[in-house]
Amino acid sequence: MSQRYVLAIHGGAGTIAPSADRAAEEAYHAALRDATAAGQAVLAAGGKALDAAVAAVVALEDCPLFNAGRGSVYTSDAVHEMDASVMDGRTQAAGAVACVRNVRNPVVLARAVMEHSNCVLLTSDGAERFARERGIPFAPSEYFATKERLDQLHRAIARQSGAVLDHSGAADLQKDKSPINPDQKFGTVGAVALDRDGNLASAVSTGGLTNKKPGRIGDTPVIGAGCYANNQVAVAATGTGEYFIRAVAAYDIAARMNYGGATLEAAARATVFDRLNALGGSGGLIALDRDGNLATPFNTSGMYRAWVYEQEEIVTRIFL
Repeated sequence: MSQRYVLAIHGGAGTIAPSADRAAEEAYHAALRDATAAGQAVLAAGGKALDAAVAAVVALEDCPLFNAGRGSVYTSDAVHEMDASVMDGRTQAAGAVACVRNVRNPVVLARAVMEHSNCVLLTSDGAERFARERGIPFAPSEYFATKERLDQLHRAIARQSGAVLDHSGAADLQKDKSPINPDQKFGTVGAVALDRDGNLASAVSTGGLTNKKPGRIGDTPVIGAGCYANNQVAVAATGTGEYFIRAVAAYDIAARMNYGGATLEAAARATVFDRLNALGGSGGLIALDRDGNLATPFNTSGMYRAWVYEQEEIVTRIFL
């Protein structure tokens, strides 16, 4: 008997408040539904968990509402440096890229690193050279240039606020706390999937921090921190990346389940509310286990997320 498929995605967590502009809020719900549907179509056709997770993240990268791919934020040099990673729970193979520029879909490049190199992580010029060798599509800088993101950079520079997390931690930059406020959200996107064969996978992508130092790398391309999958659990994180790295947050959930016998829900909550809180980290994650159980804990006021179970409707959420 085959396993019922499940897919979950997130578009970042942070200090998010309900918006008076319902159309703006609905734009996020619609984008989450579209990305979930892209991954669901793969699973419904009998596809693999990894294919579904990557398809969902590609859709999020292509949407300018989210800080990944096309919607990526600017560094202090006013350029885009993007990170991504994938992990296949069936084989525990992984691939990641960091600080890449002009790669249209960094998650596709991360998968290529996993499948067509003997590396796990490639960065910067080396990753871009590998992308060209593999025929991975690039896009001109104008493709990534959104007015909202450039305005966000100018505000950070003018107020000397340093690097700014995309969903949170910078309320002083802009009083509006609507779901489309680009200054108050952690900008990573991610997906976890369970296919009918019982295999799990995870994929994540990000543009990082507004006004970040060139070359800064957060948790997204660090396997075990922002991304992890085995065939017991798959995790995709979003938050203050330096803390997720120090907590080895994604793997921490797997370890709690494997060594301590914790349930998915208990492990995920302990990682977010105990371990990360103790370090001072903020954010959240999505985690899916081999039985199809889903956990989406976050220690912020909201997290853009969606999920779908086979033969059920897509569910989208922003708040608790």
